[in-house]
Amino acid sequence: MNISDLRIVNIGILIPFLGTTLGAAMVFFFKKDTMNVGVQKILSGFAAGVMVAASVWSLLIPAMDQSSNLGRLAFLPATTGFMIGILFLLLIDFILPHMHVGSEKPEGIKANLKKSTMLVFAVTLHNFPEGMAVGVALAAVISGTSSISLTAALALSIGIAIQNFPEGAIISLPLRHELGSRKKAFLYGFLSGVVEPIGAIITILLTKFMVPILPYLLSFAAGAMIYVVVEELLPEASEGEHSNWSTLSFSLGFVLMMILDVALG
Repeated sequence: MNISDLRIVNIGILIPFLGTTLGAAMVFFFKKDTMNVGVQKILSGFAAGVMVAASVWSLLIPAMDQSSNLGRLAFLPATTGFMIGILFLLLIDFILPHMHVGSEKPEGIKANLKKSTMLVFAVTLHNFPEGMAVGVALAAVISGTSSISLTAALALSIGIAIQNFPEGAIISLPLRHELGSRKKAFLYGFLSGVVEPIGAIITILLTKFMVPILPYLLSFAAGAMIYVVVEELLPEASEGEHSNWSTLSFSLGFVLMMILDVALG
């Protein structure tokens, strides 16, 4: 990999974080402390569509392609990694004290934490698998043993950044009311996205140790992302009336991510 490609890898690491940061910055432009429920449902549906498409096109399919030497059993590494990713996020969901936007009931282990802190933890729970997904995809490119191209990994990074933008806004606006400060709300939203580049960098640094298990790691990231979609994004998008709009936004997000992966891959 040449210097130009390494620069692109660095950009790929930072793009999702940039999406979260720009979304959090909307706290300086919105007058209200909450986002319109309908708009929030549409954005949740869109984010879900992007994450499902990314999980399938950018992670699961490459995982199976890389296991093609197993013949008809090429699905085994993808299946195993996917289920481990689901169970891992389930465990984190049970352990990490957090609270979702629009809810007053904390989840995870009971802890004497501020509501604002638990809201940030909830978004961090989202961002962890996304950061890992980008890191694993870029690690696969660096290893040179995967069918994932640098442009395909970059497409995944861009897709996650697109869905991170509304997510950053959704978390920062309620925090402005909770904290009484636009700057603090932005800072918390900003910090919730830090886990993405950190997770991606750690994954890339461990590349040489992960080459034999890349199919498992790719599908692990897919499972973790799908857990977030089914556990939170889809319920948020379909709750109440007029869920047809969120269904359409889900379709748009899915198609957009699919186009990015195929066109840039």
